[in-house]
Amino acid sequence: MQEINQAITAAKVNTPEAQANNNEVETSIKLNETVKRPEMLIGSTYKIKPPISEHALYITINDILLNQHTAAEVRRPFEIFVNSKNMEFYSWVVALTRVISAVFRKGGDCTFLVEELKAVFDPKGGYYQRGTGIFMPSVVADIGYIIETHLKTLDMLPASEIDTHQQAYIQQKQDAAADQAIEEHGFPSSASQCHKCHQKAVVLLDGCTTCLNCGDSKCG
Repeated sequence: MQEINQAITAAKVNTPEAQANNNEVETSIKLNETVKRPEMLIGSTYKIKPPISEHALYITINDILLNQHTAAEVRRPFEIFVNSKNMEFYSWVVALTRVISAVFRKGGDCTFLVEELKAVFDPKGGYYQRGTGIFMPSVVADIGYIIETHLKTLDMLPASEIDTHQQAYIQQKQDAAADQAIEEHGFPSSASQCHKCHQKAVVLLDGCTTCLNCGDSKCG
């Protein structure tokens, strides 16, 4: 029998139930390429409506639940789909979602995707996200923002800590920048290029993309 020379500060009884829980934690399944897709996944669908597109984009992220009903239960993103009636985005959207889904299924840290996608700029110009006033340099960046929002719900990224005063200050700066752009160029900085007159003057007016330079509108 081993002699105890130190003071005992805490103790617990190692019951069969406790031992079973410990074994479950030690043998918990982690997401990797060998994990097969189950018949049912938990999904969340997000909607974005870029002013440069006639139709909305619906981003669906499906999550897999690992180690159900154990202390090691965890929910992780498994695949992503983007649906839209706008066929202009079809080819690169399919390629993008397949690559992102592959990164999800590989396991490990996938949070780097957020910054990579949010850093993509569209040469035709960006836009301000409806409802938040956040500037989106491209549709890809908007998708990155959606992934960031989803990862926050899974506690894979820290929640935003911007208070109401900071939000008001940011909005004030954005409004000032937009006003300055209008004074200097005659059109909002968020305007996209018109396919008819080739001026960066297309904005969203009453739900329709309209050129402030030549008047061309998707709504007729």
